[in-house]
Order: sequence, then structure tokens, then C-alpha cells
Amino acid sequence: MAEKTEAQKRAQKNYMERFAVARVRLEKERYEAIQAHAQAHKESVNSFIKRAINETMERDNNSVADSKDE
Repeated sequence: MAEKTEAQKRAQKNYMERFAVARVRLEKERYEAIQAHAQAHKESVNSFIKRAINETMERDNNSVADSKDE
């Protein structure tokens, strides 16, 4: 593979600055179960985790809104 040009390096650096990295420590067996689940649903572990977080936050926010209506 060819060496990256300076423009490619700058572009990648600018792209990566948009993101934060969150590390999660899991027991290997748990990670393997998550990986198998993600593969079964044709997604990466990363996209599965992001989806799980988004769905949980939405559900939590809806339950807070529901409790305010009471």
C-alpha cells in the first residue's frame, strides 16, 4: 500500500477530530456474545453498541417525559 500524502493525512486528522473515543472493558465471553449478536444482525460491534445506546437513551427520555405528564 502506498504512503499517504500530506493532504490525505490532514484530511484523516480533520475527520478523526470529529469523534471521541469511549473504551469499554468487557470479559472476553461477553464481548464474543455481543460480537455474535451483531454479526447475526449484519452489523459491526461498533454500530450495534451505538444503536443500543441510542435506543436506551430514547426509551429513558420517553419514560421521563411520561412521568412528567402524570
